Amino acid sequence: MKHFKPNTPSRRQMSRISYEKTVSKNRLLKSLTWGNRRGSGRNAFGRITVRHKGGGVKRLFRDVDFLLNKKGVPARVASIEYDPNRSAFIGLLNYADGERRYALMPQNVAVGETILIAEHAPVKPGNRLPLRNIPIGTFVYGIELKPEGGAKIARAAGNFAEVIAQDAGWTHLKMPSTEVRKVLDTCWASIGVSSNDEHRLVNIGKAGRARKMGIRPTVRGSAMNPVDHPHGGGEGRMGRGHRRSRSLWGKPTGKGQKSRTPKKYSNVYILSRRKVGKRNKQIK
Repeated sequence: MKHFKPNTPSRRQMSRISYEKTVSKNRLLKSLTWGNRRGSGRNAFGRITVRHKGGGVKRLFRDVDFLLNKKGVPARVASIEYDPNRSAFIGLLNYADGERRYALMPQNVAVGETILIAEHAPVKPGNRLPLRNIPIGTFVYGIELKPEGGAKIARAAGNFAEVIAQDAGWTHLKMPSTEVRKVLDTCWASIGVSSNDEHRLVNIGKAGRARKMGIRPTVRGSAMNPVDHPHGGGEGRMGRGHRRSRSLWGKPTGKGQKSRTPKKYSNVYILSRRKVGKRNKQIK
């Protein structure tokens, strides 16, 4: 981490990642990048479905390979690069047949090392193989939920899941949320922990930096009027007036309250629900 001298009040707490120690100085591969218009939290109909997003500096989109279907061809890590569209680092893989692709990088993999995607690849960071061939106790990232469906789980910086059991065609995984879930053992996963684990320690420091990142201001519900939020109203600073915190739409939110749909389709795959609260969160 890089900390700054307190030249201004906002600089006093600001910090950032020391990219110069990790990221290569290679230029972007133009054939795998293009301009991308961000939706700013809007869906296909143009309606805001995720609040507090918008603005920010322009970003080039990197074509990151999450399918990782180039099996049996070794690839050399040509560079490790910063991607503004995700928290983990990406790497440029030069395959032995001449093709080049971007992929998510794990920790402890340096430029020049070789990565292999194969059924019986060695169990070492960066290699990818089916869950049934991964020993119990191994940390994995970039996990598929359906065979040939591409990496879906544990893609953010510093995230990983732990293989805790192999049982009758299913692999039991302890997720980053502490939930224990079973996944078909024919799904593939990458060995290791997703890179850039210091991302969680970054202090943005000031509002202007957040706006450049595309993060718009968030107003507390207790600072609103009753017509605008269930927590609003009252003379001066007051409690919310009811036991459980609620969202703008009156649904339970925060503080470890259950908000999952009771009859969700994936309930049958969950062996142990996640533990809620600050004390029970898994340390990444």
